[in-house]
Amino acid sequence: MTRECTYYVYILANKVNTVLYVGVTNNLFRRVVEHKLQLHEGFTKRYNIDKLVYFENFQYIKDAINRETEIKRWKRQWKNRLIFKENKEMRDLIYDYLSDQEIEDMKQYIYENEQNKENEIKI
Repeated sequence: MTRECTYYVYILANKVNTVLYVGVTNNLFRRVVEHKLQLHEGFTKRYNIDKLVYFENFQYIKDAINRETEIKRWKRQWKNRLIFKENKEMRDLIYDYLSDQEIEDMKQYIYENEQNKENEIKI
């Protein structure tokens, strides 16, 4: 039995659009909210990158990873061209798909799960 999945390659920007990040995930909305909450140490947290400016979806993870790798190798100018084709204003696309309340609910859910994980590790 094969499982239908959707995988996403996404590009995030910081508030002033000077830094970009390319990633891959199987749950775009959860992942963007994790970036907004700065749950993971690293590049996106260091540079406050949490604005979803572009994404593509794929049926197979292999295809998504290949596309992520391809885009990561691109020059900034090429990435900008890709983004501007769909999102000239570089606005945060997450709000096209989730309401403020849904985002807040997801933040709460993610925060509670992170707290539970920390408590399990302490025990």
